[in-house]
Amino acid sequence: MKEKFMELAIKEAKKAYKHKEVPVGAVIVKNGKAISKAYNLVEKRKNATLHAEIIAISKASKKLKNWRLNDCEMYVTLEPCVMCMSAIELSRIKKIYFLVEKNKEINIQKDKYSYINYKNDEYLNLIQNFFKQKR
Repeated sequence: MKEKFMELAIKEAKKAYKHKEVPVGAVIVKNGKAISKAYNLVEKRKNATLHAEIIAISKASKKLKNWRLNDCEMYVTLEPCVMCMSAIELSRIKKIYFLVEKNKEINIQKDKYSYINYKNDEYLNLIQNFFKQKR
């Protein structure tokens, strides 16, 4: 089941890549059903806060008509940044799953945070290629 939602997040990351955005995708799930999905729109909208996680939270809140996303889980391709972790915490998402770790020094609630040991070379290649092109 987790793999299904992570695959949705990867599809979103591919959309970001096609739009020359950092390839990050996020999906929010409640009761085993995806209720929102998003990808980065920072470059397109010229707004530093439009990370996939923030957009997915906004869509889920609108759908549930509540800013409290109790009993929701987030699947994201790249470990969330400090801004996104704060938004995730404030929205009360209960669990976060991610593919690629990047923030070893962030002090967060580790019980809410889960690295999915789900081998996906396609996504790893996508994000590595993105940053190689930028350098």
